[in-house]
Amino acid sequence: MTRPETDTEDPRAVQPGESGERLASALRVRRFSPAERWVHRTTALLMGLCVLTAACLYVPQLAELVGRRALVVTVHEWTGLLLPVPVLAGLASRAFRRDLRLLNRFGPHDRVWLRSALRRDARPESRPAGKFNAGQKTYAAWIAGAVLVMLGTGLLMWFTHLAPLVWRTSATFVHDWLALTIGLVLAGHIGMAMARPESRRGLRTGEVDREWAKREHPLWRP
Repeated sequence: MTRPETDTEDPRAVQPGESGERLASALRVRRFSPAERWVHRTTALLMGLCVLTAACLYVPQLAELVGRRALVVTVHEWTGLLLPVPVLAGLASRAFRRDLRLLNRFGPHDRVWLRSALRRDARPESRPAGKFNAGQKTYAAWIAGAVLVMLGTGLLMWFTHLAPLVWRTSATFVHDWLALTIGLVLAGHIGMAMARPESRRGLRTGEVDREWAKREHPLWRP
């Protein structure tokens, strides 16, 4: 039997005297801490700037519209360098570290989730999940690896004296094609988020509906 994934942090307490909010609070559970929401928003902002400036560098119509190529290059380089900073700063949060461990832990129920996703079986009972489902775990692992590769290849392109020409040529090839892949994956990520308002609410307010949590993440015990 699969053990539930636990989140040991207590949800927001409801005081007996708060009769007007008691029922509403009982129907919601805490999903993300303020630090986790800050990390997500800041990372999303930096990633958006990276993608936008990259588009302005590689799409001729956008390049002509924006102009000031040197400034766009500078913004692109520095946002790329700063991209890991929110995650590194978030490590100071115990809740963030705990969720990183959950994202990095795949169990038997995640394999069941992935098989159901491949069969396009959208029934909640066929997709068991803890606090994070297998799709979210896979996306987190992929985007983390992609950012590291983009950072490494970008440094080789920026500091030309670090490597011989053949390395820089290869780095440019990998950087450009991986950037296109990241853009497509991010578009899919945003599209899925737009189709799931309760998930967005969790990142916006830190809380989600208790019934939604039981249905979509039955192995999660907040």
